[in-house]
Amino acid sequence: MDVTRLVAVVGPTATGKSDLALDLAEALDGEIVNADAMQLYRGMDVGTAKLTVPERRGIPHHQLDVLDVTETASVAVYQREARTVIERLLAAGRTPVLVGGSGLYIQAVVDELEFPGTDPQVRGRLETELARVGAPTLHRRLAEVDPVAAEAVLPSNGRRIVRALEVVELTGRPFSANLPGTRPPRYDAVLLGVDRNTAELDERVALRVDRMLADGLVEETRELVGRGLREGRTASRALGYQQVLAAFDGEYPLETAAEETVRRTRRFVRRQRSWFRRDRRIHWLDGAEPELSARARRLVG
Repeated sequence: MDVTRLVAVVGPTATGKSDLALDLAEALDGEIVNADAMQLYRGMDVGTAKLTVPERRGIPHHQLDVLDVTETASVAVYQREARTVIERLLAAGRTPVLVGGSGLYIQAVVDELEFPGTDPQVRGRLETELARVGAPTLHRRLAEVDPVAAEAVLPSNGRRIVRALEVVELTGRPFSANLPGTRPPRYDAVLLGVDRNTAELDERVALRVDRMLADGLVEETRELVGRGLREGRTASRALGYQQVLAAFDGEYPLETAAEETVRRTRRFVRRQRSWFRRDRRIHWLDGAEPELSARARRLVG
C-alpha cells in the first residue's frame, strides 16, 4: 500500500491498540510514534505494558524511554519532538503510526493546538492553594468555570487542575477550548479508534494487572524508587506504580494495591472513552473483531 499520511491509533487502555499499530506499520512501511505519556519514561516497562524489543517486530519506535522518572512530562515538549519525527518520516515517504491513549498528547500532535505560556505568580498561588486545600477542592472550582475540562481531568490530578485553572485565568478562555474538535487539524491524518465491549474490557484490565504483578511490577517499582520515582511529579502518579508505592508506605497490602489499580484503571478507561468520543473524525473499530487489521487498512486507504 502506498500511503504517506499520518495514521493515529487511539482509544482506551487494554483494547489492543499496540498490536493493530504494529500491523499497520508493517503493511504501510511505517514506524511507530508513542503517544502514551507514561511510556515516555525509562524503566517504566511492566506497569505501562510497554512492548519489549522482540515484540516490536523490528519496527522502529519513537518517543519511548526519553525521560527519567524524576522529570516532569510536558505536552508542549512532546508535541515538538513527536512532530519532528512525524514530519521527517512523511518527508521520507514513510508512514508514521501514532499510537496511545493519552488524549491530550494525541491531539497536541494532530491538531494546531497551542499551549499558553505560564505565569509564575499565578502558578505559584494556585500550587500553594493546592497544597492547602487539596486537589478535589480545586477540581470543584474547575467544574464551576470549565465543566467540560473538569470532566476530562481526574479530580486527583492536582498538576493538571492547576494548569487548567491557570489557563482560564491567563487567557479568559476555558481550558476546554483545546479539547478534541475545537482546533484545526495540522495533518491529513486518519484517526482510528479501538474500543471493546465494557464488560470485556473490564475483564481485560483485571487480567492485565494480574499479568503485570506476575511479570514483576512490584520489583520494578522498588528499582524505580532507587532512581527517584517518588520525586517524579508525573511518573509517581502513574497507575499501578502509585498504588504499589502506597503499599510500600503501609497504606494497604499489595493485594489491595492490585484491586485499587484495577478499579482506577477502569475509571480511567471511562475518561479516555469520554475524551476520544468527542472527536467525530475517529473511525471506531471493535478490538475483538477477527478482521480488525484488514478493516483498519481499508479505512486508511
